[in-house]
Amino acid sequence: MIRKLFNKIFKPKLAKTEHEAALRAKPENAKSQQNTRPILGTKKSTKRKGSNTDGATIIALKKHQIDRKLLSNAAIKTIEGLQKAGFEAYIVGGAVRDLLLKRVPKDFDVATDATPEEVNRVFRRSRIIGRRFRLVHVLFGDETIEVSTFRGHHEAKGDAHTNESGRIIRDNVFGSLEEDATRRDFTANALYYDPTSEEVLDFHQGFADIQAGILRMIGKPETRYAEDPVRMLRVVRLSAKLGLQIDPATMAPIAKMADLLEDVPPSRLFDEMLKLFLSGHAIESVAALRKQHLHHGLLPMLDVVLEQPMGERFVMLALQNTDNRILSGKSANPSFLFATLLWHEVLATWEVYKNDGNPPIPALHMAMSEVLASQAEKLAIHNRYTATMKEIWGMQPRFEQRSGKRPFGLLTHPRYRAGYDFLLLRCESGELPAELGTWWTSFAEADNETRQAMLEADTAPKKRRKRNRKKPSGNAPSES
Repeated sequence: MIRKLFNKIFKPKLAKTEHEAALRAKPENAKSQQNTRPILGTKKSTKRKGSNTDGATIIALKKHQIDRKLLSNAAIKTIEGLQKAGFEAYIVGGAVRDLLLKRVPKDFDVATDATPEEVNRVFRRSRIIGRRFRLVHVLFGDETIEVSTFRGHHEAKGDAHTNESGRIIRDNVFGSLEEDATRRDFTANALYYDPTSEEVLDFHQGFADIQAGILRMIGKPETRYAEDPVRMLRVVRLSAKLGLQIDPATMAPIAKMADLLEDVPPSRLFDEMLKLFLSGHAIESVAALRKQHLHHGLLPMLDVVLEQPMGERFVMLALQNTDNRILSGKSANPSFLFATLLWHEVLATWEVYKNDGNPPIPALHMAMSEVLASQAEKLAIHNRYTATMKEIWGMQPRFEQRSGKRPFGLLTHPRYRAGYDFLLLRCESGELPAELGTWWTSFAEADNETRQAMLEADTAPKKRRKRNRKKPSGNAPSES
């Protein structure tokens, strides 16, 4: 009993002392051997794949004067996480361009020499996406940072494929930082900013072009447009949005290569058109599209609509309204915008169906379906937008009914506000009498008693109610 108590009190201390003595007796390099276990997400080799910056002009903070207050905390954390894991990482593309122009970037993209799988291992909340070119979305709360691996030349051996016209179908070829800069579309987008050193790397004189107000394609424009025809739309959008002049050599091939847009998947074309119309500079973008003959075929008959005085006024009012909302920090509804762009085609098709003897409302629904089906071949508007577009269009005949209970029912429609704003555009463009829009504005703001007094006489023929005939009861005697 006494021996057990003695061991319990003194043996742990003796063991600890012996353990410490054993550690002191170990060779000095043993401590360093303990730290040789690879850390998750850290590169085993100290050699960096994309660390060759010999071809870059390094622009210091004193010259570029990027305000760190405009940076996203999520982007900084992404950069720091990759750099601590032993990788190169930079804020790249439009975000750097906007920072140099003293604009607040809409989003931040990061480029790195880490592969998508390595990025995915560094960040617990991340996912690999994409097939044409694999990317990683790193999640920080509500913010998502898109991380791409430095791209190599698509003609190099690897997971890459182009079609007969030269358009890149698949492009999972990784390369160096300098190769990645060459693969960027415009010099203004080929800039790499390291928040840690606060230096900008410039491989293609993009900084000088931004200062000169020029938008210039990297490489031969004809080749770059063939690789990705959407670049023709992008150059127009960025020029209008940023107020940059398109370099003559960049502009020259667009008119003759516009047909290549027919080879672009409709869903991708829709995404680019959405960016163009929701840039806050849709008016300038449409003017540039017309100048470069790029509006033909993007939205069916849009070029014809823009050549008609009433149609052009209606579309331009809608685009101006969208620009004003975005520039004032408000949101814009894509469904409303595309409903305005296609409305005059719906009107023309509606007249055809009515002239064929179809009742007005069924004729309108047939016209809506036909217009949406015809444009789907060029521009795949998402179903969540087309459903709302149909509701906005379908409400328009109901605004002309100002008697009985119909106006009260319309006020309770879930899409009433969008339909009402659409009506006001039609009135302002001259398509409908201005008095109709004024009446609905007053009706919506009035109390119930005033609304009753505003109603017009109901001259529509009343429908006869069907009388339900009583079914003979089972106990009734049968006739013999």
